[in-house]
Amino acid sequence: MKKKALFLDRDGTLNHDTHYLRDPDEVALIPGAREALLRARELGYVFYMVTNQSGVNRGMLTMDDVHACNRRLFELLNMGDDLFAGICIAPERPDEPSEYRKPSPKYILEMIARDGLNPDACYMLGDRESDWLCGVNAGIQPVALKTGKAINEKASTVLAAHGIPLYDSIVEFVATLD
Repeated sequence: MKKKALFLDRDGTLNHDTHYLRDPDEVALIPGAREALLRARELGYVFYMVTNQSGVNRGMLTMDDVHACNRRLFELLNMGDDLFAGICIAPERPDEPSEYRKPSPKYILEMIARDGLNPDACYMLGDRESDWLCGVNAGIQPVALKTGKAINEKASTVLAAHGIPLYDSIVEFVATLD
């Protein structure tokens, strides 16, 4: 049986988006994120993190900063060292060539192939158009969350054009899973 998965953006999905997060002491979980992940894991979902970190190539933070913030996030989630089956960090700016920067589907497609995932049972959760379009481009189900960037007119247009559902948080979305 092929597995089901949640591909998760980091900032604005699992932790509050503080704009170019580089200090692990500033990592703060979205309320209920841990409990939502626990519930999804009980339902048999595996997790992957997919995060654009353009602050690295903008010179605002380093990859060491990104890894330190990830470690702090994992500590706060307190769900074990094997929480994520994979992590993709894209440090490129939007104007730079990149194979993995969202909305590129490359990482998701590689994980579907590598881990025998069922694309029909995979979701890409995030708070930005690049997250949702990554899911669309990968042929999995995109999910929009209100816990990060504001849903402006451009975002609303993307949601409507692709029939992407919008939830208040990861908690509300996971409650719909079975």
